[in-house]
Amino acid sequence: MATEELCGHITAIKKLKHPVELVCEECIKTGDDWVHLRTCQTCGATLCCDESPNRHMTKHYHAAHHPVIISAQPGEKWIYCYPDDLFAEY
Repeated sequence: MATEELCGHITAIKKLKHPVELVCEECIKTGDDWVHLRTCQTCGATLCCDESPNRHMTKHYHAAHHPVIISAQPGEKWIYCYPDDLFAEY
């Protein structure tokens, strides 16, 4: 990634947080299904994507204001910043 193309939220991350388990931490509590998983780079929470019925990661962003997530899907290596609407591969 070229750093001149990245926002300050992304460049502030020194080490990526990866999922502990490949489950949505909120959906698993209620027995709901999810489509894809994302991991918050502030607190490490792994939650479901916007294609999932519950959209837990976006709800987490709006509640906690943690700006950056990565895909938790095996084989995907991308990072996203909510406030700057910036997507990059790593």
